[in-house]
Amino acid sequence: MNINDFIVQVALPEHRVFAEEICEEMAESAKARGTGIAKRSPEYVANKILDGKSVIAFHKDGSWAGFCYIETWTHGQFVANSGLIVSPKYRKAGLAHAIKEKIFALSRQKYPKAKIFGLTTGLAVMKINSDLGYEPVTYSELTQDEEFWKGCQSCVNFEILKMKERKNCMCTAMLYDPVEQKHDVAKKFAEELHKKPKLYERFMRIKQRLVLSSKPENKGGLKSLFLMFTVLFK
Repeated sequence: MNINDFIVQVALPEHRVFAEEICEEMAESAKARGTGIAKRSPEYVANKILDGKSVIAFHKDGSWAGFCYIETWTHGQFVANSGLIVSPKYRKAGLAHAIKEKIFALSRQKYPKAKIFGLTTGLAVMKINSDLGYEPVTYSELTQDEEFWKGCQSCVNFEILKMKERKNCMCTAMLYDPVEQKHDVAKKFAEELHKKPKLYERFMRIKQRLVLSSKPENKGGLKSLFLMFTVLFK
């Protein structure tokens, strides 16, 4: 099975019939990973489909294969590509990357001046984001919209987020800024993650120690951690 076995497209109104299945798979996936997500109802997902703010994937046999949607925050200044999910039977075929590329392009089309951001603990998503030009940032560079942060309440690490006064957590914050477009660090990080995935485990151990430490955080924050980490690749 490869990416040529799938159709990845902007979702159409008739695809609302898949909303319940999509929500169920999102919940099951979060449960399997041991993390929380901002819970969405089938009605919410259906509205994203109706608004033309989502991407859906199908196997060539017509079965649902994956999904992702656009969220906007701070009056459209920030965009998040949320709810990325791939059906378990179609994973490891490159579909997540294809969906992220499509939703990223749709976000750039609809909100060309917006900053696109994400929070992730996963290596695969971090690789994809880096390929698209996202860079690691501190939480202070993300939207400060309270509604966005309320979505973290269902995560198992929410108490850590509160303890850190929303300045850091176990998730890595990544941002695409259409104004700066300086992505050398992001591209290098993506390349090296592909070559040396075990270094990601080392990075996460370092990050976990820093996040859970009771000592004051370093002035450089998460950006310094990433820059330090890239030195390990040399």
